[in-house]
Amino acid sequence: MDPNTFPTKGNLMLAKNSLALAKQGYELMDKKRNILLREMTELIGQAKDIQSRIDSTFRQAYAALQKANMEMGIALVEQISYTVPVENSIRIKARSVMGTEIPLVEYDESPPVPTAAFYSTRSSLDEAKAAFEKVKELSIKLSMIENAAIRLAANIKKTQKRANALQNITIPKYEALAKDIGNALEEKEREEFTRLKVIKRQKTAR
Repeated sequence: MDPNTFPTKGNLMLAKNSLALAKQGYELMDKKRNILLREMTELIGQAKDIQSRIDSTFRQAYAALQKANMEMGIALVEQISYTVPVENSIRIKARSVMGTEIPLVEYDESPPVPTAAFYSTRSSLDEAKAAFEKVKELSIKLSMIENAAIRLAANIKKTQKRANALQNITIPKYEALAKDIGNALEEKEREEFTRLKVIKRQKTAR
């Protein structure tokens, strides 16, 4: 038998303190869950907006690319595409939201540098290149937001489990324990009071 369940005043104080801590812990978990949910809701809204912009920009980019292929020829467009530098400036950092590490993606937003002579290209190719640059920028932002949402969802699930455990198991356990110990102590006090009355009556009778 757990000695902390014995009906003593010390154990009653321990049970009440544990109950208070469990309730405080639940309030903190509940606040954390709400903050994370609010953050995740905002991210989902941003992701939908960026995804819509990506779809629209992709359509513009492919339309311009198709036009460039017709005006300049697919072979020349493909040849020019090999001169586009590889993106290698992406850096990943992090920020913390209620203990959740959220990725921050940074990259160098340098102005586009022409990779082909203007006399050999058409404006449609420039439009396609600009549109694909915008798609790259939006895709970087979307990947950051989606990764953050996934991490927040995992932390929300974990926080929800802890909050449920406190609400449905820990708090009722200490409420019942404090009540049982309190009732047992009250019963002891009544028995002691009755015993003292009997002793006093016996002394008076003598």
